[in-house]
Amino acid sequence: MPVTEAPTFGAAPARPAHAMRHIVASRDFREGFVEMLPVAISLLPFGAVCGVGAAAAGAGWLGSLGLSALVFSGSAQIVATQLLVVDAPLAVIVLTAAVLGLRLLMYSAAMAPLVRPLSRRWQRAIAFALSDQLFAAAVTRFARDDDRLGAARHFAGCGACLWITWQAACMAGFLAGNVIPAAWSLDFAVPLCFLALVAPLFRDAPAVLAAVAAGIAVLALAHLPMKLDLIAAGLIGIAMGTAADLARDRWTRR
Repeated sequence: MPVTEAPTFGAAPARPAHAMRHIVASRDFREGFVEMLPVAISLLPFGAVCGVGAAAAGAGWLGSLGLSALVFSGSAQIVATQLLVVDAPLAVIVLTAAVLGLRLLMYSAAMAPLVRPLSRRWQRAIAFALSDQLFAAAVTRFARDDDRLGAARHFAGCGACLWITWQAACMAGFLAGNVIPAAWSLDFAVPLCFLALVAPLFRDAPAVLAAVAAGIAVLALAHLPMKLDLIAAGLIGIAMGTAADLARDRWTRR
């Protein structure tokens, strides 16, 4: 009697197109799509600013669309466009974007036990779309019941809504950035948006000290080649913030 392999839960059928239609037509997918609409709409201004930043950096429409479609991270796109403007090396841009995405490692660690019963294709799709908003929605749904495939379809609906809306917002911003006269100087929107992202993090002394140390370092090390002052300043800021946090913990234990 031949030995059969145990089926993988959520494995994709032989025909990918048929499988995709089946997923999109499911109730879980539709519920996830509708649930994520308010969040997606709230991100429209941020996506538009990312598109304006891509236009200000001199990117073409295909490059702008590729950046938003593949990176799918507002903070990483903002920083990448800023570094492109100052002609930073590609390695510095990639490394900086990777550092900004380190928080996703914690999300992945939390999601790993929940998606383990799913097929490899499902796991890879969830890993690609994982973000702050989708993580919150996914954890809630996965914890609600044991229907892992239904939760995966719900996640796919949430991810599709957020991803499609984000591409539309970024492209609208890119088109606006190319149509609006250069005299309007929309370049300020990118650093202003970045400051809006960073400012809420300055809630305690370690965060403030890290920002001050990084700011001083980037000015003092401006002579370094290949824009390495940005990497060095970031590492100095992280070291300062960590040291301040450890010192605060020791002080409070006394």
